Amino acid sequence: MSTPLESPVLTERRPVEFSILSWVRAHTPGVALCIAVTLAAFGLQLAEQHLFGRVWLEALVLAILIGTAVRSVWEPASHWHAGINFSAKTLLEIAVVLLGASLSTQTLNAAGAGLLAGIVAVVGVAIVVSYGTGRLLGLHHRIALLVACGNSICGNSAIAAVAPVIRAHSDDVAASIAFTAVLGVIVVLGLPLLIPVLHLGNLQYGVLAGLTVYAVPQVLAATVPVSALSAHIGTLVKLVRVLMLGPVILVLSIGARRGADAAALPGASKESRIAWHKVVPWFIIGFLVLVALRSANLVPTAALPPINSTANILTIISMAALGLGVDVRMVAKAGPRVTLAVVLSIVALALISLVLIRVLGIA
Repeated sequence: MSTPLESPVLTERRPVEFSILSWVRAHTPGVALCIAVTLAAFGLQLAEQHLFGRVWLEALVLAILIGTAVRSVWEPASHWHAGINFSAKTLLEIAVVLLGASLSTQTLNAAGAGLLAGIVAVVGVAIVVSYGTGRLLGLHHRIALLVACGNSICGNSAIAAVAPVIRAHSDDVAASIAFTAVLGVIVVLGLPLLIPVLHLGNLQYGVLAGLTVYAVPQVLAATVPVSALSAHIGTLVKLVRVLMLGPVILVLSIGARRGADAAALPGASKESRIAWHKVVPWFIIGFLVLVALRSANLVPTAALPPINSTANILTIISMAALGLGVDVRMVAKAGPRVTLAVVLSIVALALISLVLIRVLGIA
């Protein structure tokens, strides 16, 4: 007697359900660990606010420091790895996509053609100068590029976004973020001291702060005590500077793909067709799509705060994951050279920005 055949629907559904369940089981421990580190980072940030009246190290930096500390005393077993890797890569890519909702082409129009071109030039020159400085100091190509993009564009966010494109190691990312974070605090505190020394007006100082300070909250911290005009123009310049992240990552993606193709096929023709779906990461396409939607006013204003908060939280979780993958001995080994590279890079950026202010005749 023949046995009845199973329903095709059931036979197809069971493997799918099993696959999803297996994926969840494999990733849950690592993701949960990253979330725990993130919660600890937010807790320390609140403690800073309570004790000192202000935040010196943001949760993003604290997450990678806590993750690194945990990794230094305990090495996660293999069953933690899938969730940690997912948090470090995929969650970060989603966060980059969401960042596009905070930018629009209207921001470019408000800056003015002259200043806009100047910002683009400053970012481009600063990346080249910073990268060259890092290489002269003996830094590896990847960490030199991370430091250059972090200093020239938007600090930790740029480092985090560029890292997967150039396939940077967790150690490189941790070292870059750690040192740029410390220097970022110093810049916020020290930049206003340049006002009397360089005889800067409020508008000039706002442009300088927008071009040199890493994060938008730090721009506000450095400019609000000076004047409302400085805060307004500083924030505007900073947002345009952040917008450069998309084009820079696109260029790096194309360069990385061509480099990989050249290594695999030394005799390949330069006229070979490029597989653009592989050259341009999906998250950069998503980023540009959200910028376009925001520019067309298709992203509701009420949705912006939760979108920005989600992007921030996902970025911090991914930084916790990166910290959990860091060998602190490698970071310590790279320390002095990275520190010097970051310092020289930010000095170069400030000088280039001052030149722009003089060339444009900003008063």
